[in-house]
Amino acid sequence: MFRASVIQQTNLFIAPESTANVSELKPKEQECFSLLQKCKSMDEFKQAHARTIKLGLERDARAAHELITACALSAWGSMDYARLIFDQINDPLPFDFNTMMRGYIDDSDPITALLLYKEMQERGAKPDAFTYPPLLRGCALLSALREGTQIHGHVFKFGFESDLFTQNSLINMYGKRGQIEHSSKVFDQMRHRSVASWSALIAAYARLGFWDECLGLFGTMSSEGWRADESTLVNVLCSCGHLGALDLGRSTHGFLMKTIYGHNVIAETSLIDMYIKCGRLTKGLSLFESMPKKNIVTYSVMISGLAMHGEGRMALQLFSDMITEGIKPDNVVYVGVLSACSHAGLIDEGLQCFDRLRFEHRITPTIQHYGCMVDLLGRAGMLDQAHELIRSMPMEPNDVVWRCLLSACKVHNNLELAESTSRHLFQLDPHNGGDYVLLSNIYARSLRWDAVAKIWTDMVRRGAVQTPGFSMVEVRRKLHRFVSQDMSHPKSYEVYEMLHQIGWQLRFEGYCPDTSQVLFDVDEEEKKRLLYGHSQKLAIAFALISTSQGSPIRVVKNLRMCNDCHDVTKMISKIFKREISVRDRNRFHHFRDGRCSCGDYW
Repeated sequence: MFRASVIQQTNLFIAPESTANVSELKPKEQECFSLLQKCKSMDEFKQAHARTIKLGLERDARAAHELITACALSAWGSMDYARLIFDQINDPLPFDFNTMMRGYIDDSDPITALLLYKEMQERGAKPDAFTYPPLLRGCALLSALREGTQIHGHVFKFGFESDLFTQNSLINMYGKRGQIEHSSKVFDQMRHRSVASWSALIAAYARLGFWDECLGLFGTMSSEGWRADESTLVNVLCSCGHLGALDLGRSTHGFLMKTIYGHNVIAETSLIDMYIKCGRLTKGLSLFESMPKKNIVTYSVMISGLAMHGEGRMALQLFSDMITEGIKPDNVVYVGVLSACSHAGLIDEGLQCFDRLRFEHRITPTIQHYGCMVDLLGRAGMLDQAHELIRSMPMEPNDVVWRCLLSACKVHNNLELAESTSRHLFQLDPHNGGDYVLLSNIYARSLRWDAVAKIWTDMVRRGAVQTPGFSMVEVRRKLHRFVSQDMSHPKSYEVYEMLHQIGWQLRFEGYCPDTSQVLFDVDEEEKKRLLYGHSQKLAIAFALISTSQGSPIRVVKNLRMCNDCHDVTKMISKIFKREISVRDRNRFHHFRDGRCSCGDYW
């Protein structure tokens, strides 16, 4: 049986059909309409319905329309009661079908809405411009791509392919089902667009994590003179956060302040999330503290943000404050709390929180919670305890849980446990190249080059794909992306010249390259050359030649930072007197005066 989440009523994709003009009604109809307008509960509606019958209007089509509209579309209404009224109409008009279908969608019953559309076809009622937006919304809720595609065909069949509200609904439906090429095609073919059209497409890209495309669309939208609405700006803020585009995020914040008044909790929480993910934890905290009203999502974002920045004790204090405020924690909040304990090495506190999760707040631990606990124990070097926890889990461990243990094996160089852990991983997810790289790295540290070669052979044979590592840095509101050994950037020559200069200064500071990070069986000089070309070092070198002396540098990378990049970045922050923030896959590292905020624990 299909289940759908509660739908928020919105006029973003649906144009409301007009109700009857009171001045055109007969006296009895006017009395009926007036009574319906005053209804605020089902009891009052039933009294108005009884009065309608007493006035002899039970067979009146217009009265039936108003009864169905009031009962089906009001917050206090009942779709079961509306259906009883609808079934008494001999020949329902498209308006009646549309109202009922929209009512079912708003009542989180899209299946019945689709069945009613089938009945509408069978009874010969011709669809109009108001028929398809709610149906497409229902298909999106049901993940019913096949039915949505069929309805798209009906849109063409009945000549509504140019209707603005229908087109917006198509963009939204395809976007929610991950069919971004179809959403883009509908958008590109539109002769006339609205803010909702742009918002729907930007939301579709954001839902799939295409952050660059989101910002590109927003730029085009703005350049064409469109004024973004709040939902669009929330998606833009989300994109800025994921990409670390602080300058653009601040501009969006300013735009939000100037054009949209009375921010709601969602917009304010999005701002907090953006600043935290862009490395501005203090700004995020300031906005959080100034919020007049907070909900559990706001607390969850703030706690997870503190975890990302390694501020475990602050996260625990905020968690305590949340409970004091009377907000009961949920699964998501506890994931943030346990993650905060893991990143800060708070083992006892993490174990206590895991007990509170189960015994005080009566929450059944999910696999995400167990993953956090394995990570907590593994980072601390308690590999046997982490392994035992996995074996005692009430559910089958997934690849993420085993990967946490394998990462810990790499940090603490436990080859025996790494081999047994990798066997579980390769069975669960044989195509994830990152797992092969992790194991080969452990072999390389032990100089087991034959085993390294075998791992890479198995990786190729099984068709495993390794996610390419990259680092991004924002300079003058433009994001620059670098990969390892990158020579494609227009300023590559200057970047490598800067790297050469950095190398000389590092030697004077006593730097010794950690060539154990190189997975290839090559000589030491080649290993050093490969280390110098890591994407993080290239991004930092580019920032050094492209920004003013003393200005901060912010780097975002998609993989975990290697030990050598960590050591080098600490030294660069001291030599060049720069504050450097690096957000890797797991957390933030804030480098200043030769030290890192993680305390070399990550």
